[in-house]
Amino acid sequence: MDRRELFGALTALGAVPVCGAVAEASTRADHGAKGEGPMSAPHFHFCGIHMAKNNPKLQFVTQHYCAAHTGGAEGDVFQCTLFDGVGKNAKLIGVEYLISDEAYRKLPDTEKKYWHAHTYEVLGGGLIAPGMSPEDEVKFMKVVIKTWGKAWHTWPDPSSPVPTGEPLLIWSLMGDGQADPKVVAQRDKEFKVETDKIREARIKEFGLDVPNVAPPKDMNTIGRQWTNEGKDEPKPKKN
Repeated sequence: MDRRELFGALTALGAVPVCGAVAEASTRADHGAKGEGPMSAPHFHFCGIHMAKNNPKLQFVTQHYCAAHTGGAEGDVFQCTLFDGVGKNAKLIGVEYLISDEAYRKLPDTEKKYWHAHTYEVLGGGLIAPGMSPEDEVKFMKVVIKTWGKAWHTWPDPSSPVPTGEPLLIWSLMGDGQADPKVVAQRDKEFKVETDKIREARIKEFGLDVPNVAPPKDMNTIGRQWTNEGKDEPKPKKN
């Protein structure tokens, strides 16, 4: 996900201003010129299923609103605000950063333990981009599948009236049987999608089998993209 690829995707997919109402209100309040500030940058909205690294059975439907940040030598970054819903009164539950595989490979192991892969989320159908056309969503997923995410839920229990408790380090679903069927059903119903059909279409589009990586054994587990052991690389889908 180099600069040209990232910003090319933003432009081609017609990203829109994030929190445009906030930017407009800020202008009226004399706090800055219209269109300025980090909240006026183009953004993507996508929806995924998060799980806590320290408790893989604790899972959440999470809305991501991500803007691109121009990076340095390691490339660009997606900066995401995370919400528990898409309504006006949704709770801001955390943040996530997405970086390229190339940037991730250069990190020390002491840092890699905080980052999760997005391969299964894409191929397994757990990640969707509501509002995008099917064609644009495929283009977007071809960028996201190459990224790694570092996510913290700072409102660990969205049912609580205020954000209490320690932040949760988030991990990604990385194999069949790991997702809570009730959480998947909740997401599918809300956005009128079928995860199984999305999975089938993605496998066909990418020509790859879904990953099969076990949940983390502990908080020091370093993520893998495709397999539990051996060379961590994809397997072509057999016809």
